[in-house]
Amino acid sequence: MTNSGSAVVTLPTDTQILITRVFDAPKHLVYKAWTTPELIKRWWGGDRGEVTVAEVDLRVGGKWRYVMMAHGTFEVAFHGEYREVTPNERVVSTQIFEPIPDVEAVVTITFTESDGHTTLTMLVQHPNQESRDGHINSGMEDGMNEAMDHLQLVATSLG
Repeated sequence: MTNSGSAVVTLPTDTQILITRVFDAPKHLVYKAWTTPELIKRWWGGDRGEVTVAEVDLRVGGKWRYVMMAHGTFEVAFHGEYREVTPNERVVSTQIFEPIPDVEAVVTITFTESDGHTTLTMLVQHPNQESRDGHINSGMEDGMNEAMDHLQLVATSLG
């Protein structure tokens, strides 16, 4: 893949994951790819499976849900509710991994543009360190980098 890079993952506190990735596309295109259901289906699964559901009600109080058939053998599903939506700038939502319905994270995503490149910053606030560590130890980093490589391709295809 061209223009693929790696997201930088840091752990600012015992309950947070901070992910930063630069895209070679303007922020309005990265935002559009991030928030449009038919485009989410093209990138969210990375190389791990087919996204079968991408539901987005992009407004405060609106719900979202993504489902992927991973490697054709099992479903991976997440859902949440939007708490803040500032088009092309910031999205704040809850995130629940459906097999663990009692653990809710809050995800704050910001889109910042400089010279036609967009920095996507994602802060995941977990309720406790156990939840944060489970997220980190799930193998999420490799899958996330694959998905973001695909997001790069989708965003640039829109330009």
